[in-house]
Amino acid sequence: MDAKIVIPVLIAFAISVALGPIVIPFLRKLKMGQTERIDGVQSHLKKAGTPTMGGIIFLLAVVLTSLFYLKDYPKILPILFLTLGFGIIGFLDDYLKVVLKRSDGLFAWQKFLLQFIVTAVFLLYMLEFTDISLVMRIPFWSDHYLDIGWLAVPVLFFAVLGTVNGVNFTDGLDGLASSVTIMVAVFFSVVSIGMKSGIEPITCAVVGSLMGFLLFNVYPAQVFMGDTGSLALGGFVAGTAYMLQMPLFILIVGLIYLIEVLSVILQVSYFKMTHGKRIFKMAPIHHHFELCGWSETRVVAVFSITTAILCLIGLLAL
Repeated sequence: MDAKIVIPVLIAFAISVALGPIVIPFLRKLKMGQTERIDGVQSHLKKAGTPTMGGIIFLLAVVLTSLFYLKDYPKILPILFLTLGFGIIGFLDDYLKVVLKRSDGLFAWQKFLLQFIVTAVFLLYMLEFTDISLVMRIPFWSDHYLDIGWLAVPVLFFAVLGTVNGVNFTDGLDGLASSVTIMVAVFFSVVSIGMKSGIEPITCAVVGSLMGFLLFNVYPAQVFMGDTGSLALGGFVAGTAYMLQMPLFILIVGLIYLIEVLSVILQVSYFKMTHGKRIFKMAPIHHHFELCGWSETRVVAVFSITTAILCLIGLLAL
């Protein structure tokens, strides 16, 4: 086993584990408690008061670990930028909500504008400073690429913003977004090593940092990742997929994120069209399963196992 694969996992894991006991009490002091919806899943009401913004823990671990490798692996820079950029947007949102008690956090237009700018910088860097084009690997058709010309630019914006918001919706149960994204990060690590693409230090750092974070985030969670964490992870998934020319593979390995987003879109649209009827008992869909009687840990286990299977299918699709 190559040291360059194992060491970033161990470094990021160690940093995450070390930061947990420092950051969590600090967040608690800042009164960064998670507020739960009164009309939501009743079992979640006991979570009120659990500190949020814990995504800082694994975000710092990923950034610090990546800095060790940046000189020798320049291709991790755009992924690091997208991860950190979206993490900072999430942090601002969380900070406004929790510390300054502005119930909505960033206004929708502010959030969209910031996300648009971060994505645009990523796109410019990719086109100007890397040798990676916007052609996309086609799943199940090896060595074939989809070239859609200038349309690849709006598709990139759609894919990045969609993935980021998909991961955001997935973050609603203890350990759910962390567990699902570990699987996706392992998939990208395996692919990166196989292709010798030179981004494995950051994909492995995400695996390690999330494993460390899960020690505090698994049910019953001592800390939630908040938008700080979920937006950062969305940036990581989208950035990595593009650096590997594999955005189409997000539809396979990130299917859970997609289903979470679609469940919200369908629920809201149907509710408006029928003046109050619902498709699901509650959206995003993980809450629907809870209201059907599944325990929180069961939902997390099933979604994680599903993602592991989808990642194996993703490897076959190469």
